[in-house]
Amino acid sequence: MSSRLLPITYLFDPLCGWCYGAAPQIERLAQHPGIELTLAPTGLFAGAGARPMDARFAAYAWSNDQRIQQLTGQPFSERYREALLNHPAGGRFDSGPSSLALTAVQLSAPVQELATLKRMQGARYLQGLDTSDTTVLAQLLRDAALPEAAERLLAPDAALLDAHELRVQQAQALMRKLGAQGVPGLVLTQADGQQRLLRGDVLYGRFEALLAQLAGR
Repeated sequence: MSSRLLPITYLFDPLCGWCYGAAPQIERLAQHPGIELTLAPTGLFAGAGARPMDARFAAYAWSNDQRIQQLTGQPFSERYREALLNHPAGGRFDSGPSSLALTAVQLSAPVQELATLKRMQGARYLQGLDTSDTTVLAQLLRDAALPEAAERLLAPDAALLDAHELRVQQAQALMRKLGAQGVPGLVLTQADGQQRLLRGDVLYGRFEALLAQLAGR
């Protein structure tokens, strides 16, 4: 790689199990001294993409989660399965609140955004907490010493809502432009301004192989 910072945009959704599977590699990319990583929530499972957590969808999700765990080693707990997937009253599968929470963090403490995403993923897939619930998310933010983000999430102001809508719109436009069919995905902005999409499967192998892909090798 050259001496310049390599700009990489991470296309993701907070409720995407495959994005959780990619989390260790994303964390390593963020820590790499030659890379500038920007988070881009896509709203894939928000709005029209949200849905009830019924028995059929829960069974599909758990089957998918087991594939992710086998491939990546990222664990999905029985607590998550029982509390969220098999909850007798059902629930919502809606990433809108968690994406909004991340934007609140991005506005108030941007260096904490990736750590917050990791905390949300652990809360859901390990602790079985409902990260489609704004009150749950606000408590997670308070526990992480992010009180300003927590308060803005509970009472969203126009600046937060506008910033969040813009982020999602930009991420979706980038997906359309580059033909991304889903998440996770990485968008590399090259020195000449051209953008190149790396699909999610590059995030499930060796980190050295991922770096080579980013370098065009």
